[in-house]
Amino acid sequence: MSMKKLFGISLTSLLVTSLALAQTKPLTEEDYYRIITLPVPEGVSLEVGGLAPLPDGRLAASTRRGEVWLISNPYMLGSRVPTFKRFAYGLHEPLGLLYRANKNATPGSKEPGWYFLCTQRGEVTKLVDTDGDDEANEYRSFYKWPLSGNYHEYSYGPVLLPDGDMVITLNLGWIGRGASLAKWRGWMLKLNDKGEMTPWATGLRSPAGFNVLRDGTIFYTENQGDWVGSGRMTHLTKGAFAGNVAGLRWTSEPNSPLKLKVDDVPSTGKPMHEVAKSIPDLKVPSIWFPHTLMGISTSDIQEDTTSGRFGPFTGQLFVGDQGHSKIMRVALEKVNGEYQGACFPFREGFQSGILRMVWGIDGSMFVGMTSRGWASTGKAPFGIQRLVWTGKTPFEMKTIRSMPDGFEVEFTMPVDRKTAENPGSYSLNSFTYKYHRTYGSPIEDAKVVPIRGVVVSADGLKARIVADTVLREGYIHEVKAEGVRSAAGLPVLHPTGYYTLNAIAPGEKLTIASARQHDHSAMNAMASATASPATGKGKATASGRSTAAATGKPQAAKRVTEQPADWTNGPDQTITLTTKPGLKFDTEKVEVKAGSRVKWVFSNNDDMLHNCVIVKPATANKVGNDAMKLNLNGPKMQYVPNVSEVLYHTNLLQPETAEAIYFVAPTEPGEYQYVCTFPGHHTLMQGILKVVK
Repeated sequence: MSMKKLFGISLTSLLVTSLALAQTKPLTEEDYYRIITLPVPEGVSLEVGGLAPLPDGRLAASTRRGEVWLISNPYMLGSRVPTFKRFAYGLHEPLGLLYRANKNATPGSKEPGWYFLCTQRGEVTKLVDTDGDDEANEYRSFYKWPLSGNYHEYSYGPVLLPDGDMVITLNLGWIGRGASLAKWRGWMLKLNDKGEMTPWATGLRSPAGFNVLRDGTIFYTENQGDWVGSGRMTHLTKGAFAGNVAGLRWTSEPNSPLKLKVDDVPSTGKPMHEVAKSIPDLKVPSIWFPHTLMGISTSDIQEDTTSGRFGPFTGQLFVGDQGHSKIMRVALEKVNGEYQGACFPFREGFQSGILRMVWGIDGSMFVGMTSRGWASTGKAPFGIQRLVWTGKTPFEMKTIRSMPDGFEVEFTMPVDRKTAENPGSYSLNSFTYKYHRTYGSPIEDAKVVPIRGVVVSADGLKARIVADTVLREGYIHEVKAEGVRSAAGLPVLHPTGYYTLNAIAPGEKLTIASARQHDHSAMNAMASATASPATGKGKATASGRSTAAATGKPQAAKRVTEQPADWTNGPDQTITLTTKPGLKFDTEKVEVKAGSRVKWVFSNNDDMLHNCVIVKPATANKVGNDAMKLNLNGPKMQYVPNVSEVLYHTNLLQPETAEAIYFVAPTEPGEYQYVCTFPGHHTLMQGILKVVK
């Protein structure tokens, strides 16, 4: 055979092999939804606080630096270079922006055809360009409210209602807990076009994300904090109380739509669903976003009104997450007249922390981001990106619905019947959170839900999962479909959803002759996990000390919180660390002597949860990633994975608390690391522990 023929055969074989590999390569989010980054001119700090699309195709962005920018050609057509023009400046951290057509403008009148409303810290401001040069020459106060001067008093909106009125939200202050230090902090307020205000609802803590659906329904998202066990989304009706008690300070005002008082709300630690039975004003969430499993800092909401131009999810909601730089998806339904439903992962990998999302005129989504002080997994400090559907339909759980005996999962395309009818392709688990004044909550009362059987619809689009027990109302239900394949053999792109079951739907139960058994061992292990694995060889005791510490063997445990008895002269060194804004330790490098006795004091003076984990050299990212994989075990294990790279650690600390641990420094010199392993923090919150001879 000639060398030419041999080369031709080899090249053909290589092409066939490459094609086969390409066909078998797992599809990812990028195959279905592409992220396009808008270039930002040098010198423009586009820390997005608000976004507003204009009818002519331009995009406006307000920034935390107090500016408003007009962006031409944001779709990057033709020259592909967007241009920026500053419309306004000198504002006080505007975290919302609304475009309004001027209904008083008529042909021949001097009234401008449009204006912006933006929410600064202390007022909604009307920005008007009176001479048509795309620069605001009038800054008119539309509605004002008092400020205490607390750094945490952010203000958001306005968002337009179908009747032309608007709503805004006011963040609580922070004094080691959420506090309403100035009037109406912790409230949603309704404004008419005359700037007249009506209090709408309270119980809000950090309401950065809220929106109004096409039918006028108002939803807002909340971040984990005091009285908030995990991120959640709540339907806000007039007079609703969403859970945080600080705003109840103002219910004695004559125009308050509710009269509930702070002392009327007990901090029992019972699930919110149970407490609401005795407090009619308390509005339970329509959707819970399990903390770290879905995100850590919920933000904007957008209803898919694109009529299919953004994929197969028309009518569903997309919710941003600032801390994890990603977007989640929500499918709602009404049961007994109230909203509930499921949330799913959707698209991650954005360049910074997502705060705002708006639809473009082509059905793509503009995403505005910022990270200053609110650090995120995205490494950039700010930016705008555009999310575009590629036209390919992903194989997903499109929605989950409540059934009288379980759940019905609807898929985006027909399933392979063999895998979809097998109960072993699915798993169910339920859990809840504590409702109390403490910051956040661990996962509570996790239990496996056994599956009796699965029935697939004739068209292959739906699978009805029948539980072998009565489901628990008020609990979050984890629904996994990891074993299901599409008719074309594709796995589910995101095989996990979390359904908030406030009420079991009525209807007829299915009759299944016999229960089909399958292995739940992994789920049982998850549900029964305790904090003890995080302490290494030293099992935790009721006092919080490890048994290793109690027996005078501190090195047998990774967390020893009392000075060992044989340290008669005390520690050789005392190291004190604290936090600073932006997910950082206040000290980036610490030096200790090899083999020395160390008292390590970690003080969390931030307004979120942190731990401090000391690990082997160059392993901080690995340990942080391991912590993110703990799933439902995470809170009970203090987000400290039971891996050999972990040397010593504190527990997860509440804001404004501290913990001291005792350990003997490694005998081998080197650059060890300390890191916060709370999911989403480890990429930024790291330091060097240098061990020297």
